[in-house]
Amino acid sequence: MTFWTDVFWPAIKILIILNAVLILVALLVWAERRISAFIQDRLGPNRVGPAGLLQSFADLLKFIFKEDVTPGHVNKPYFVLAPALAVMPAMIALAVVPFASTLIIADVDIGILFVFAISSLGVYGITIGGWASNNKYSLLGGIRSSAQMISYEICLGLAVIGVFMLSRTLRLQTVVEMQGDGIWLFGNHYGGFAKILDWNVFKQPLGFLIFMIAGFAETNRLPFDLPEAEQELVAGYHTEYSSMKFALFFLGEYAAMFVMSAVAVTLFLGGWTLFGLEELGWFVQLLIFLGKVLALLFFFIWVRWTLPRFRYDQLMRLGWQVFLPLGLLNIVLTGVLKLIFKV
Repeated sequence: MTFWTDVFWPAIKILIILNAVLILVALLVWAERRISAFIQDRLGPNRVGPAGLLQSFADLLKFIFKEDVTPGHVNKPYFVLAPALAVMPAMIALAVVPFASTLIIADVDIGILFVFAISSLGVYGITIGGWASNNKYSLLGGIRSSAQMISYEICLGLAVIGVFMLSRTLRLQTVVEMQGDGIWLFGNHYGGFAKILDWNVFKQPLGFLIFMIAGFAETNRLPFDLPEAEQELVAGYHTEYSSMKFALFFLGEYAAMFVMSAVAVTLFLGGWTLFGLEELGWFVQLLIFLGKVLALLFFFIWVRWTLPRFRYDQLMRLGWQVFLPLGLLNIVLTGVLKLIFKV
């Protein structure tokens, strides 16, 4: 073990990725408000900084200096712990996501299992927050979240099995490299377009569709934001929260969106590869990866401000009676095609 390779360089990568994600989340909040304003034909934030870019940082200052109210009827230790439990899993899951060929904190052989194991812990923060609030609306939001996330985690897991059947590995870096080889359909001599066509989204379109829809449910985003459901539950699991505790729940939701988009890009959209441009170096690879992630984040925002909320019975029926059978069907079809085409 050397200090540089085993301690210093991983610490530098952690600081780079953590700070980049926090800044990106702040800009994502601004982007959501601007895009929603554009969809609804209004202006959105446009006063604080150029084009309102500093509005998110102004909101952060507001949260910092806002009075932190802890109601007397709550279970205080768990009430304080819940916001941290909501945001930490999303940050930890980023450890195995390959942002570039050399920019990955922990390149482990079971990368996707680590992501699912850690990200699934996010439900504890929401459920504990709802229970500890000692509020009927908060408790109902927490129960909804636990049932919703458990149900759609099954669909999420089934959706990616086809990818790993084709790649024969759980190591995320290898999955990305195989998508950049361009040999599954045509071969390397066909150039950049063969590399694009070798992305798993073209081999696993059904898996990608299930993964993205389950991702909306996992991140509690409209049309699946039933744990909050303002018209029904006031604000759901975070009704009793204020100041920085509420901000942590907010941060956890957007960080989870980033992780879900990053994993989707890694598994289905070629990761840091694009037309062979990845050969220009790690910085270009990082830009490619972030560009794809931002495109998916725009899709998350677009859907939120376009589709109405599902009823809870519709949400659960969709997960168990539609996406669960489709996920199993995708696995069977992948196995049959592998047997026929010997891939």
